Amino acid sequence: MTEARPAAAGPASLWERDEELAALAEAVDTLCADRSSPGGLLVFSGESGVGKTALLTEARRIAEARGCTVWSARGGETLKSVPFNVLRQLLQPALLTLLPEEAREYLGGWYDIAGPALGLAEPGERQADPRHVCDGLVAAVRRLARREWPLVLLVDDAHWADQETLRWLAAFAERLEDLSVLVVIARRPGEEGGDGARLLDAVAAAARPVGTLSALTPKATAGLTRATLGAHADDPFCREVWAVTAGNPYDTVELLAKVRDSELEPVEAHAGELRALNRAARGGGLVARLEELGMDATRFAWAAAILGADITVDLVAQLATMDRDRAVRCAGLLRRARILTDPDPAEAPRADGELEFVHPLIATAVYNSIPDALRRAMHGIAAQLVTDSGRGAAAASRHLLEVYPDDDQELVDQLREAAREHLAVGAPDAARRCLERALEEPPRPEVHARVLYELGCATLLTAPATTIGHLRTALSMPGLDGDTRVDAVWRLSQALLHNNQLEEAVRTVEAEAARLEPGPARMRLQAVRFMWEGIHAGEDPSLGRSRRLAELARHCTGRDNAERALLILRAFDALCRGENAEEVVELCDRALVNGRLAPGLGWTDTEWGVELPLMLASSYACTDRLDRAESLLNEAVRVYEKAGWSGGHLALAHAYLGLGHRRRGRLKEAEAALRTSLRLAERVGRGLPLYWSATCNLVDTLLARGHVEEAWSVAEQYGFAPPYPATIVLPDIRSVRGRLLLAVGRTEEGVNELEAAEKAAAARGGHNPVLAPWAVDLARALAAVDPARAARLATEARRTAERFGTDTAIGEALRCAAALETGRRAVRLAEQAVAYLEASPCQYEHAAARVEYGIAARSAPELRRALDLARACGADGLVARAQQALAAEGGPR
Repeated sequence: MTEARPAAAGPASLWERDEELAALAEAVDTLCADRSSPGGLLVFSGESGVGKTALLTEARRIAEARGCTVWSARGGETLKSVPFNVLRQLLQPALLTLLPEEAREYLGGWYDIAGPALGLAEPGERQADPRHVCDGLVAAVRRLARREWPLVLLVDDAHWADQETLRWLAAFAERLEDLSVLVVIARRPGEEGGDGARLLDAVAAAARPVGTLSALTPKATAGLTRATLGAHADDPFCREVWAVTAGNPYDTVELLAKVRDSELEPVEAHAGELRALNRAARGGGLVARLEELGMDATRFAWAAAILGADITVDLVAQLATMDRDRAVRCAGLLRRARILTDPDPAEAPRADGELEFVHPLIATAVYNSIPDALRRAMHGIAAQLVTDSGRGAAAASRHLLEVYPDDDQELVDQLREAAREHLAVGAPDAARRCLERALEEPPRPEVHARVLYELGCATLLTAPATTIGHLRTALSMPGLDGDTRVDAVWRLSQALLHNNQLEEAVRTVEAEAARLEPGPARMRLQAVRFMWEGIHAGEDPSLGRSRRLAELARHCTGRDNAERALLILRAFDALCRGENAEEVVELCDRALVNGRLAPGLGWTDTEWGVELPLMLASSYACTDRLDRAESLLNEAVRVYEKAGWSGGHLALAHAYLGLGHRRRGRLKEAEAALRTSLRLAERVGRGLPLYWSATCNLVDTLLARGHVEEAWSVAEQYGFAPPYPATIVLPDIRSVRGRLLLAVGRTEEGVNELEAAEKAAAARGGHNPVLAPWAVDLARALAAVDPARAARLATEARRTAERFGTDTAIGEALRCAAALETGRRAVRLAEQAVAYLEASPCQYEHAAARVEYGIAARSAPELRRALDLARACGADGLVARAQQALAAEGGPR
């Protein structure tokens, strides 16, 4: 919607705007140059009435004159609680003209994700992740921009835009370099707060700087005064106009209109009357002017202010309880009084008889003038009108939020239904507001706990600390039973974990499990407890945990998901402790159903979370069952991308897929997957476990490629250094950090880091040489300064590798042993390492072993074979080393 102005407002608001108009023209010219032109972003900032809307109107005129498609929208002070309100205004006029199949074609694979948020498709049954919905909307506009080029998007009063639109706008602004779209935004500084201010500041930071719009100078005000009232307006009168309005273009236009209506001569003798006329234009003066029009007109204006948008004569008549003839008469009075106006015909088509306020300041003043009790009652009537129209509880919720609490259980039910609808389209903040308001009603005692539980579910992704309080209160009240209570405990433990309260999370599920009889519910909570303890990176938090987990899993056949979860947890625990790999694989296999993840344990299922399938894939990857691991992880990426999940889940999937590629020896593919993971993780937030997973694996992969300087640069850029996260990261962070320090020549620090890795492994009660390869690196680092200790470390590494039993682990231990020897013993051990690693799927380690064997045996054929393997892996460091050794042997490189 674009704010309409009195006829004189256009020229007034564009006076002294040459710089801004030039920026607009240049941006449109750049956009129209060709389809590959980069996108543009302009943000006009200024106080109310300073001419922001006029600039957007001029932007439309300039763009349409150049043949651009122009879509526009505006925020509203009373509409901030309506999710996707501004975004729907932008896109719906174009999309609603399409048939459903055409809209699906326009949005492509994002239809099911973005469609519900835009009101084009029915939402799914499950809660939508707001980040995934945001990404889907960005992708949807990207597709539309290609079809509608050159496309210009105008957003007025962005400071009053809803949170969901602002989140989309910030994400869209980041991608404008790749999109040929011009976005022009108008905002009033200082109006927004919290996340809204942060998001708008991010948008402004990405925009081309155009400065803050200033008020008119005295000279411009005098010119406008004479243009409006006549050239005979004298200098003292013009100066007083400027003094009274402070050069605000809107106030100046309104004041001059009143001067003209009152037939006041624009001379010094009448300058003293200007202040009284100006007071009537806004605030209390506006309310008094409205009352002069009569009670019917006042009621009509109040009803229009309650509606806020889609203001039609018929709808206002229903809300104001007046017949249509009186409503038509009132609309005419309010038009003539410059309180309401017809929408700009240049905008999208509107309903017959639709109106809007001349200026947001007028809408705010009228809304605030409604007596409190009457305003709340009118919101209740408006909510009923929306409900009766069949638009659903979510559409009525902005009115329901304003109704006075009165122990109305029907209202509680409506708000709960609205919250479910909001969650289904990816608007948890809107759902939270509805449920918080439902608690004020209040709900009946038998449903109070349910409302708190639903509120906790709504805030889990956005405010885990708040979720803790809601769910604890819900669990302390009657009303949560059976599976719902178990689910509430599970979600409470999730919130505690995300709030860095791991021990409390464990105690919570442990206490609830103790209350339950043996069965699936109790087993589920036991599995959750073991899961939280299993991902903890510190000391073993529970004496005998592994023994109890092994005892529980021993009797599990995989008949339900609780048993399957315990089998996966047992497999991962056995992996971390370096137990026999075949037993780990056997446990993993028992957790699958026909070789696949069971329904309810899949990548997008929320009952158990993503941790279990990641543990399963990791267990396969580290036991040399890379085909099974890659199948699971490729499925994860495919499922997440299809569902539009491009946040933390997809970041983790790419990180572990990168780990699988690294294990396979496909180093270039590993690097690509890990850089994708890190890019996604950056958007979610630094410091989270998924961020560490991406960074740690990328550093490890770059070291394997021989790109030491780049690995160090990544570590420096992304904070790959202590303090480390409290959760396990694969491979072991300290081991990779120690290897990095050794590679850059900081040997003493590297040794210290590897020794810290040794202590951490001992504290957890187990050591897997594949997950935490500190021993082989530490042995090599100490070989020259403490050969006895190095030999002991190498011997222990071989013992733990043989206990684990994979070809890769044993081959790596033999490589380490060979590096500590000389002569024929070194050659023999290196040859044995090659034999084991040739049988493993880990081709990088195989290539490294062949290089070392070729050097030790001085064998050109072995070095040439190693060179081919290294090139296939993308291991540039090994390639250089093999070439150097071949040159020394006199063989071709």
